[in-house]
Amino acid sequence: MVRLLCPLLLLLPLLRVSAATSEPCQIDDEDVRCVCNFTQPQPDWSSALQCVAAVEVEIRGGGRSLEEFLLKSASADPKQFADMLKALRLRRLTVGAARVPAQILALVLHALGFSRLKELTLEDLEVTGQVPPPLQETPGPALTTLRLRNVSWATGGAWLGELQQWLQPSLKVLKVAQASSLAFPCAQLRAFPALTTLDLSDNPGLGERGLTAALCPRKFPALEDLALRNAGMETPSGVCAALAEAGVQPHRLDLSHNSLRASAAGARECVWPAALSSLNLSFAELEQVPKGLPPKLIVLDLSCNKLNRAPRPEELPVVDNLTLEGNPYMDPEALQHQEDPMASGVVPACARSALTMGVSGTLALLQGARGFA
Repeated sequence: MVRLLCPLLLLLPLLRVSAATSEPCQIDDEDVRCVCNFTQPQPDWSSALQCVAAVEVEIRGGGRSLEEFLLKSASADPKQFADMLKALRLRRLTVGAARVPAQILALVLHALGFSRLKELTLEDLEVTGQVPPPLQETPGPALTTLRLRNVSWATGGAWLGELQQWLQPSLKVLKVAQASSLAFPCAQLRAFPALTTLDLSDNPGLGERGLTAALCPRKFPALEDLALRNAGMETPSGVCAALAEAGVQPHRLDLSHNSLRASAAGARECVWPAALSSLNLSFAELEQVPKGLPPKLIVLDLSCNKLNRAPRPEELPVVDNLTLEGNPYMDPEALQHQEDPMASGVVPACARSALTMGVSGTLALLQGARGFA
């Protein structure tokens, strides 16, 4: 049993829970989900041993620096525990609220390469130093989903290329929110051959220029879903130009929760990706249908905007499924609810959605502040 737990101890310094409990770690009765929150001045790391049987593990370090573990981890070799790591049930791991030396992050990814982990979430982390490259004979985890929220890197935009070296080319979903930098050095980035979903939502400082820098040409050949909610987008045509420059061909594009405006007069017409079939422009503060939309769509969502009249046919693309609910011309109280979701006891769909976005964003900021307090 001691030998089985040794590789798990490699993860212990990087592990948080919402509810205050006497024990830092809690596992449910079905041994499926285990949550640890090491906020005590002298944390009991051994409490995490009960997570060995769990499928989903969430570990948060209370905002502490893990520099003290560098010397202890220098001689660690997860390879000797390869069979034991593979036997673990672990499929989903969340790590958060810590200052993590890049060498320790590399050691954890090395260990996870021997596991059957599929989903990794990093939240409220500060990664210090440069992530070292892996040895050729030790590939990292074969993830299908990678989520990062409020993670800062000492190496700026080079972080994705450094992290990518530790991942097998199986990644299908990449979600990055509240990022410190999305200006990737494209020459240092390899292609993501299996990536179908890229979500850069909740990066309000990104903007269309930043999007152009983030969408490195020929690096996302399989991309189908691109989400840019609350990402500082200004015009649909500007987003179109960024997609054209990167050469990506998404099937579905989400531009909701951006303050969109009409393209400037005389702006060059942009050719949208031929594969694009669904466009979400809800909650975009649109007072009219923007010009330069794709000529044909299966789905166009214009709900919860500020349209004061029904769009004319010539203003719309050829579309199979058009959503216009929550605009003032259909519901005189819709605009009031969008601007003040608590205006009445009745909360319509637009207000519920806006309220949900606001609550989730506030919680994320509070978590980050609490983690580094």
